Amino acid sequence: MRLCPPISGLLALTAFFAAPLHAQKTLLATPTTVVWGNYDPHHAPALTVNSGDTVKIQTLSTCGPTERLHAMGVPDAEIPQYAKDIYTQFPADQKGPGGHILTGPVAIADAKPGDVLEIRIQKIDIDVPWACNSFGVGRGFLPDDFPYARTKLIRLDRDKMLADFAPGVKIPLHPFFGSMGIATPSAKTNSGPPWMNAGNMDNKELVAGTTLFLPINSDGANFEVGDGHAGQGNGEVDITALETQLTGTFQFILHKGSLADAHRLVWPRAETPTQYISMGFNEDLVRTTEMAIRNMITFLSEQNPDHPLLSREDAYALISTACDVDITQLVDMPRYGVHVMCPKNLFTTRK
Repeated sequence: MRLCPPISGLLALTAFFAAPLHAQKTLLATPTTVVWGNYDPHHAPALTVNSGDTVKIQTLSTCGPTERLHAMGVPDAEIPQYAKDIYTQFPADQKGPGGHILTGPVAIADAKPGDVLEIRIQKIDIDVPWACNSFGVGRGFLPDDFPYARTKLIRLDRDKMLADFAPGVKIPLHPFFGSMGIATPSAKTNSGPPWMNAGNMDNKELVAGTTLFLPINSDGANFEVGDGHAGQGNGEVDITALETQLTGTFQFILHKGSLADAHRLVWPRAETPTQYISMGFNEDLVRTTEMAIRNMITFLSEQNPDHPLLSREDAYALISTACDVDITQLVDMPRYGVHVMCPKNLFTTRK
């Protein structure tokens, strides 16, 4: 009778137990695990994880406190207790300058400026059967056309994944987080306008199955997420989408240094299973579009890890002949958002 496994089996067992085990964690939204309206490298992390770990993160909507939800017609039973707690218990002197309630920060161990954070959005769950859409005085892309405020409650059918927008009008649900970002280098940043740390991108393409790449500019990165949307149109013209409460599951992967040789990632980029996505954020819409296109040219000619690199001239021509330049949002002032979608099926040869 063999009383112990063979040497090869012992080596395999040793390797198994020595290999790093990626943790699966949960971060609930509470008055002490959210940030109200900003990204800040000085925030104490709500959670610290290692590269490869997965975190399920609960978030709030931007529809407002219990009283406002009641006024819209949301039954009390459909308002989560954690949302009530946050609105009544979060310290008033820690709010702002933006209005988003973001869960986090999640710090990534050993993350340093110059590294890249890869965020794999594995799953997004809609937590309530309602959404709201609002515009206010002086807000939105057409403020002079609608010089008043309005809020609309929209019921969600989570089984059929449809929003009952109006009689005879149903909107397919494509949940995503309007705001996913990390800390900027040294100071508190408003959660409203997106920037190189991503933040309030309002990019409807960033659904489950998407990967987001962010350039890290502070120790730990300090990831925050919120502003859940059940769906949105490009532009988000009245300033809100189908605002709702979401829980997302994210895997965080740290890349030490740049992703591609000496070419450091400067602006956020993303990938879906079928598309490469570059982004631009600026106070001028033309400049924003230039940034998004230039960032795609840089990716295709210098950074694409999967396919042979193109010349800058061919990258420019490919964008013109086969890619889409879309307006992400027009209302997260003072910065517009534009993204370029480049289909992966254009590339027939891999590195």
